[in-house]
Amino acid sequence: MSARILFVTGTNTDVGKTVATAAVAAVALRAGLKVAVLKPGQTGVAPGEPGDADEVRRLAGELTVRELARYPEPLAPDTAARRAGMPYLSPAEVVSEVADLASTHDLVLVEGAGGLLVRYDDEGRTLADQARAVLDSGLPASVVLVASAGLGTLNIVALTAEALAARGLPLAGVLVGSWPAAPGLAERCNLADLPRSAGAPLLGALPERSGGAADFAALAYASLGPELGGGWDVEHFTHVHRPESAPLRSKG
Repeated sequence: MSARILFVTGTNTDVGKTVATAAVAAVALRAGLKVAVLKPGQTGVAPGEPGDADEVRRLAGELTVRELARYPEPLAPDTAARRAGMPYLSPAEVVSEVADLASTHDLVLVEGAGGLLVRYDDEGRTLADQARAVLDSGLPASVVLVASAGLGTLNIVALTAEALAARGLPLAGVLVGSWPAAPGLAERCNLADLPRSAGAPLLGALPERSGGAADFAALAYASLGPELGGGWDVEHFTHVHRPESAPLRSKG
């Protein structure tokens, strides 16, 4: 049986992509699967400092972590590489590493930098090109899109879904990276609107500040849907947070 390969991208920076990657990994580990996490291009981290892949391991537990390139400034990978005078990262390198990890693991998670079309080299190649190269090599792969819950998210989810479809990249679904403790009307409405904008299912909703949970694996299982190995029920969650239950806000 071949490994499942998931590319994890976000609608933007700071949407909870690393914690979401850790949640998917934690649920898989809980199920007894062998998990690997690959961070093709890490930016904004000095040599010797823990990066995103290390944070995934801290949260999720014992798994394989790999990093292909590290650039010191917190910029897009192509800009960070150019400014540091360091080599760019090619899709072929990602394919080689993914293939190696897939040969010995049940699940391979590839966490991108920023959004889907952030550039990795001077030819404009992106995480989407990396995923396309993996598919073209004969390996199965799909994309998980981590999105914010509030206003402005629907447009960028729709744009990302269109970019994926244009490249023939399968979108597994959308995962809310940080569900607020006190959701407003926009967040509640977006539970129904996000899958419509994406043309793909809602895969879960991680509570805000999930990274600080005492039992991260249990929280991850309760926050991810069956498609990602969890026990989260989208219909129940959507019903509990239906727009009609939003608190009324008076004008100041």
